[in-house]
Amino acid sequence: MSVKPDQWIKEMAESHELIKPFEEESIRPCISYGLSSYGYDIRLADEFKIFRGKEEIMVDPKNPDHSLFESYKGRECIIPSNSFALGRSLEYLKIPRNIMTLCFGKSTYARCGVIVNITPLEPEWEGYITIAISNTAPVPAKIYANEGIAQIVFLESSEVCTTSYQDKSGKYQAQKKITLPKT
Repeated sequence: MSVKPDQWIKEMAESHELIKPFEEESIRPCISYGLSSYGYDIRLADEFKIFRGKEEIMVDPKNPDHSLFESYKGRECIIPSNSFALGRSLEYLKIPRNIMTLCFGKSTYARCGVIVNITPLEPEWEGYITIAISNTAPVPAKIYANEGIAQIVFLESSEVCTTSYQDKSGKYQAQKKITLPKT
C-alpha cells in the first residue's frame, strides 16, 4: 500500500463501493463502528435467528433444520446461555479481486464471553455478512443492533487471484439476508 491503510479503505469505499453504508471515522459512544486504523468495524443489523434447539437435538450443517431457529427483529437480542444466534452485517460489502479480508469479533463482546466467528471474505465476494455470535457464558448475553460487532481487516495482494469467489459461483454470493448453512 502506498497510502495509509485507513486512507486506502476510504478511497476503496468511495471508488469501488467496498462498504455501504460507510462511516469515515470511528463512531462512539456505543460499541464503536466505522473506519479504524487498519480496518473497518461493521455493525449488526436488527434481524436475528436465535438458536432454540435442545440438548438432545443435533445440528447438522449438511441438513440444517430451520425450525431450530427463531427469527427475531429488534434493537437488542438476548442470546441464551451456552447458545448462539445468527445476525447479519448492516453494511453490504463488495470485495475487490485483489483483496482478502478477515473478520474478527470485537473485544468488548469477547470480554463478556460473546464470541464472533472469525470469517474470511474471499476476493470478489459480495453481500451482507451472516455473523455467528456465540454466548459462551453460563448466563444470557445481550447484543445490540446498529452497533459494532466485528472488525474487518483488509489484505491486499500485488496480483489478482486466479479464481475468485465469484468465479466459483460461491454459494453465499450476494446474500441479502441471514443465511443458514448450504452444501
